[in-house]
Amino acid sequence: MDIKNLQGSIVALVTPFNEDGSVDFDALAGLIDFHLEKGTDSILVLGTTGESSTMSHEEDDAVCDFTVKRVAGRVPVIAGSGSNDTETMRMKSLSYQKLGADGLLVITPYYNKSNEEGIYQHFKTVLDAVEIPCILYNVPSRTGCSISENNVKRLAQHPNALGIKEASGSIAYATNIARYLSDDFFMFSGNDDMVIPLMSLGARGVISVWANVDPAAVHNMTTAYLEGRHDEALKIQLDNLDLIHALFCETNPIPVKGAMEMMGLIKGVYRQPLWPMAEASAVRVQQAMKEVGLLD
Repeated sequence: MDIKNLQGSIVALVTPFNEDGSVDFDALAGLIDFHLEKGTDSILVLGTTGESSTMSHEEDDAVCDFTVKRVAGRVPVIAGSGSNDTETMRMKSLSYQKLGADGLLVITPYYNKSNEEGIYQHFKTVLDAVEIPCILYNVPSRTGCSISENNVKRLAQHPNALGIKEASGSIAYATNIARYLSDDFFMFSGNDDMVIPLMSLGARGVISVWANVDPAAVHNMTTAYLEGRHDEALKIQLDNLDLIHALFCETNPIPVKGAMEMMGLIKGVYRQPLWPMAEASAVRVQQAMKEVGLLD
């Protein structure tokens, strides 16, 4: 599927697990169907929210393959192929391409971090190797390093660079890189509490954690903005801020998986070192969900 016009709500899908820690493919099927029914515009698997950092390469391939087949071309499927090892990211990217992913999410090299040119070459190596579009992922709170504005400018020229998931939380950074957006290079908000501000700078939508629990709201918000109904979109953003903040009251994806368990969508199982929410956090999430009508 051609994703060169990708926009709207892209869910950063959780990976559901069974109580023995294995991937719960029955629950994954249910989640995919849930998103297709509720209007999610694209599905991203194996990102931060998907706990891919604790999954084996074989599990990653199985989740990607299952998702591609279950979606069956109805919406684009994007796979997170990031690694702090450039060669691993290249190989994973080629594997997901072969399995039928429509695009890739590629991340800065966490832990070892590298220098300016090293980070540029990290991304360029993958962009040169694949034939499907890639979204650069800037999330310095997770990785300990950022994609410099100059590297965004350079990488935006690559034909396989579709855009950037901007999750720094900095309006100043987002404003500066907005200069490099074009018909061929997009920005997506990587922060659920900043979707409308980033769309005002030219972002085409969001790669969303919030969409795991309320896909219709996120789809409706981004669609309203893209169609010029800016006041309507802003109202949805502001009306859901308490829920959004609650979903990040502990490290993602702990709260959102807890919320999804409350909704009966998945089992509340995590890969260590992640652990279920503290009781106070669970109460906060539950209350916020009730306030927006997601729970009785």
